[in-house]
Amino acid sequence: MTKMRKLNRPTGHRLSMLRTMVSQLVKHERIETTVAKAKEVRRLADNMVNLGKEGTLCAARRAGAFVRGDDVLHKLFTELAYRYRFIDRENELRQSKPPVPQPPQRAPLDPWTKSRLSRQFAPPKEDKSSESDA
Repeated sequence: MTKMRKLNRPTGHRLSMLRTMVSQLVKHERIETTVAKAKEVRRLADNMVNLGKEGTLCAARRAGAFVRGDDVLHKLFTELAYRYRFIDRENELRQSKPPVPQPPQRAPLDPWTKSRLSRQFAPPKEDKSSESDA
């Protein structure tokens, strides 16, 4: 199992509390709790919604082993699965970030043009061989 916050409770109490909170969240679609508990419930509720989106018998049994109540299980696999069917959490979270600001556009540097510094000095001397040919 993945790493979870301990929430200052023994393991049995913590898992029972989180199962109940996830079930109540699915049933009422809103609960009041602390921030730490909400972060843990969010992880578990996302897993339950993903099981509902799968819709297989195995997923139903796994979700039924976690949530409390047949009405919650039915809502998870019908209403919530339909509502969140086309939402991919990983891609949604990646796309919701604001774009990184681009550096300002500058004129491209042409290595063959002379800089202002080189124009201050005298022009280079021309070759004598090119003058005699002309």
